[in-house]
This record gives sequence, C-alpha cells and structure tokens, in this order.
Amino acid sequence: MPAGEITNINSIGLVFFLLMGMLVILLPRRLALLPIIITSCYVTLGQQVVVASLNFTMMRLIILVGWVRIIARGELCPLRLNTIDKIVILWVVVGSITYTLLYQTTGAFINRLGFAYNALGMYFLFRFLIRDFEDAIRVIKMVAVIIVPLALLMLLENATGRNAFSIFGGVPEITEIRDGKLRCQGSFAHPISAGTLGATLMPLFIALWWRKNLGRVSALLGLTSSTMIVFLSTSSGPAIAYLAGIVGLMMWPFRRHMRAVLWGGVFTLIVLDLTIMKSRVWFLIARFSDLLGSSGHGFYRAQVIDEAIKHINEWWLIGVKYTAHWDLTVLAAYPDQVDITNQFVQQGIDGGLITMFLFIMIIVFCFRSIGGALRSAEAQSLEMKTILWSMGAALLTHVASFISVSYFDQIVVFWYLLLALISTATGYLIKNKIGVAAAPYRHVRLRNELLKDTSFIENSRP
Repeated sequence: MPAGEITNINSIGLVFFLLMGMLVILLPRRLALLPIIITSCYVTLGQQVVVASLNFTMMRLIILVGWVRIIARGELCPLRLNTIDKIVILWVVVGSITYTLLYQTTGAFINRLGFAYNALGMYFLFRFLIRDFEDAIRVIKMVAVIIVPLALLMLLENATGRNAFSIFGGVPEITEIRDGKLRCQGSFAHPISAGTLGATLMPLFIALWWRKNLGRVSALLGLTSSTMIVFLSTSSGPAIAYLAGIVGLMMWPFRRHMRAVLWGGVFTLIVLDLTIMKSRVWFLIARFSDLLGSSGHGFYRAQVIDEAIKHINEWWLIGVKYTAHWDLTVLAAYPDQVDITNQFVQQGIDGGLITMFLFIMIIVFCFRSIGGALRSAEAQSLEMKTILWSMGAALLTHVASFISVSYFDQIVVFWYLLLALISTATGYLIKNKIGVAAAPYRHVRLRNELLKDTSFIENSRP
C-alpha cells in the first residue's frame, strides 16, 4: 500500500495534536486560531490518519476540532454571505464537479471531497473566528511570533544540512542542495512552499509598525523571520514574490490612482509583447529568475504558460487528464502528467476555463473590496488604512507565487486565512467606521455588498 494511503502518526505527533486540540477547544475565541496556525507551521503532511480511504492530515484534523469548537460553544453565529464568500463556494462546487466529470472515478470524487473540505472548512472556520478589524490585527501579531521558531529551525537546518522536522515524516532528513546551496524547507513539503510562506506574510508584518509599542516588536520579529525564511529557501519564486510585496507596499502613495497604474501596466506589457520582445511577454519571468540566480527554472515557469496556451483546445472545457506530450518535465509519480508549476494553469488543467476564471475572480473581488474600503475610509487612521493596504500587498505576493508554484501543502492554510482576513476586515471597516452617506455613489453597490458581511458583529461573543 502506498505511504500516502496508510495511517502514520508517531508519539510526538499524537501528543502535539492532543495538546493543540485541547487549546483549540479551551482558549477564548480571540486566541482559538493560535493552535491552528502553530499546527500548520510545525507539523508536516507526513503525520496523517487514513479512515476508509479518506486522508486526514494533522492539518485537516485540527480544522475538524476547530469546527467542533465553534458548534459546541455556540459561536456559529448568523453569517450573510458577501461576494467573496459566494465566489469561493462557487469555485469549490464548480471545480469539484468538473474534476469528477473529467476522471469519472470514485478516487476523483474522494479527491474533490478533500479539496472541498480544505477550502470551505478552512475559509469559513477563519471567517467565524475572525469577526472584526481588531481580530484581524491580533491574528497577524500571532503569526509574527509563531514563525520565529520556524525561522530559527530553518537556520539550524541550513547550518547542519539536516531537517529537524523529518521526525514527523513527509520531508527528507537531508536538506536538498542545488547549485551548491542548501534549500531549506522546514515542515513544508518543498522549499518553494516554505519560502512562499515568508514572502506572503512579509507585507502584513510591515504594516504592524504603525501599531507602536508591542506592534513594533511584532513587526520586527515577523519581518526578520519571514525574510530569513525566504532567504533560506534559496528559491527564486519566493524571492520574486517577496519583491512583488515590496512593490505593492511602495504603491501606497498612488493608492488613489491604482486603476490608471493597473491599466498602464497592462498597456506596457502589450506594447512590449508586440514590439520589442522577441519571445512572448511571459518570458520576462525567465529574465527575472535569471537575475536572482535561478538559471533555467524561470524559463520553465514561462514555458508552462506557453504550453498551456498552445494546448488550450485540450483543457478549456473541463480540464485534461493527459499532458505528458507537452514540452515539459513529466512527473515520475504520474507519468501521464507534466509538472505544472503554476496555480492558474493548474486550475485550468483540473477544471477547465470556468474553474480558472472563478479562481481569478476571487482575487479580483478581494482587490476590489480592499480598494472600496480604502476609498470609504479615507478619513480614518493611518494605522487602519495601512493594515488594509498590506492585505492587498500580501494578496499580490500570492498572485506572484502562483506563477511559480501550485499550492499543495500547508501553505493553503495561509492562503485561505488571508482571504478570510480581507473579507472580514473590509466588511467590518465599512460597517463600523463609515456612515452610509460617506461613500461616493459609484461605490454604493460595493459598500452594500460589504455590509452584508457584518450582520453577526453586533451580537458576537468575545
């Protein structure tokens, strides 16, 4: 029986899970996410329980405990679905249906059940536990402290060439070496995933600086740790994402003109593609990667996009099962498939253009919600606006990461956490800080959509 289909949980993992599970149940709501985030950072996917072919990793088990907690303690308050919530649900439903239709096997159906459990289970658990703007800031502070030991363990891994997390299984004991450099991965299934964690959290930590006192301490701890994690992963993908986050933060002075900046960027890329560049514009990815010392890997990422466009007739409807004929690296474990190192392309491969479109719409509406909330909150404190802007910069880092990796391990926890932070923070800000007459007419529809998100706030229990 393959290793991924058998129960594998050692005594250390069992004790860790029992402790974290107790904390999820007993801690007050404002701290209930603490053990969930700790589990996501410090236990590998190698610790798992298999029941009737259903694979419950430690991450999935702790999410289940989280749902038991909010139901048992009466924290399942009424929640009106906003636009982001609805698109997430629609994306999961459509993606599950198309994938099942594509493969038409029981295994495919079970696979999509796991996908739906992860996506909806994590996202809506976070939505129920994060109820207002202060909750969102508290979570960012917690993460800033939680990742400090992870960064130190990765530093130890870099010094010794051995991964301490190998005691849980799922990660190699001996650290991978590429081009003479150690690629540390900590508890994550791949160095790119570990580096992506650091890159995507960095903008959130920088925004904590405006909290002063303990906020500045958290900012320094989080920024130092996240930067170390990116550096120790020795991967160009996270490095590019990290730079994207910095660029996103630096766009703050132009926040009132972001639409013009966006369309200006699109127009520039089109002009480059049609005039100056000898190859397609997405091969700029290869040039950026080469500048960061990742020769060849950036070209592969660009080639993934190129091959997907060339073969769009094969996957546009409901996806495609066989891609081994594409001019890419074939996966050893799955000889019918190539290595798709792109989250957007992977959405199309698994569920066709409609699934890809819905995934992109999640991102679009998150950016739109942040923009609408910022416009409405122009008269509010700098601290509040910078936290909101940092969420947009963090979202941008995920978008940059999606071009270099398809998420498949604990990094998905932090993706759904960010979506929940954006959904809750924008809705709460509109509801509690801005009067109905404050928003310009052209933003009324967006504001009303965000207002639907906050019906549970007045009666929420601390």
